[in-house]
Amino acid sequence: MIRSMTAFARQDTQEDWGTLTCEIRTVNHRYLEPSFRLPEALRELENSFREQLRKQLRRGKVDVAIRLQANESATQGFEIDEDVANAVNEAANHINRMLDNPAHISALDILRWPGVLASTEQDFGPARKAAGELFERTVSELVTVREREGERLRPLFEDRLTTMGERVTEVRERMPELIRAQEEHLKNRFEQAKVELDPDRVAQEMVMLAQKSDVAEELDRLEAISPRCRTLCSPTMPSVAVWIS
Repeated sequence: MIRSMTAFARQDTQEDWGTLTCEIRTVNHRYLEPSFRLPEALRELENSFREQLRKQLRRGKVDVAIRLQANESATQGFEIDEDVANAVNEAANHINRMLDNPAHISALDILRWPGVLASTEQDFGPARKAAGELFERTVSELVTVREREGERLRPLFEDRLTTMGERVTEVRERMPELIRAQEEHLKNRFEQAKVELDPDRVAQEMVMLAQKSDVAEELDRLEAISPRCRTLCSPTMPSVAVWIS
C-alpha cells in the first residue's frame, strides 16, 4: 500500500472544562522526526505521544500542536484562609488600640497579607485523559489521509513502472548494436590519428570498452524492481508501505 509522506489532520474535543485542538502535519524526511508544541498542563504526555507515533509511522518530519482553552468557569479560583485573616485583623485592632490616631484597616489590606489569599490549582486530569484520546484519533485520521492520497498516486506509479519496463526491454535489445557502434567509433579515432594499430592494444581497448558498456547488471536490477514495486503497491498488501513525498 502506498502512503503519501505529506498529510495534515485536525481533531477537536469540547468538554465542561474547556476545548482541546490537535493538529498533526507531516512532510518527507529520511527518519521519523517528531516535534511537539504542548501546553505546560499536558507536557507530561509527550513521551507517550512519541511512542504512539513510532507505532503508526515509520518516517517523516512530524509536527504536532495541541492547544488547550479552559472555560472561564473552570479556571482557577481563590481560597481565603480565615484563621490567618482573623489573626491579622485582631493584630491590627490590637495595634490600633495602642495608637493615639488609629488607622482604619480595610478588607483589601487584610487580603494583601501573605497567606490570607491563595489560588486553587485547576485539575487537569480530565484534560490529560481527553488529550490522549484526541491524539490517538488525530493520528488515525492522519494515516487515513496518507493512504487516501497514496491511492490517488498509485496509477501514476504503475504507469511509470510500465514505461520503465518498456525502456529496459528496448535498451537490452539495442545493446549489441550500441557496442558495435562504440567499437567502430574507437577504430575511426585511431585511423584519424594515423596511429599504427597494434592488434593486442586494440583488443585490450575493446575489452575495456565492453566492460564500461556492460549494463546487464543494471538492466537485471531494473527488471527485478518493477514487479516488486507493483506487488508493494497492490491494495492486497496492507502491511507493506511505500513512502513517497
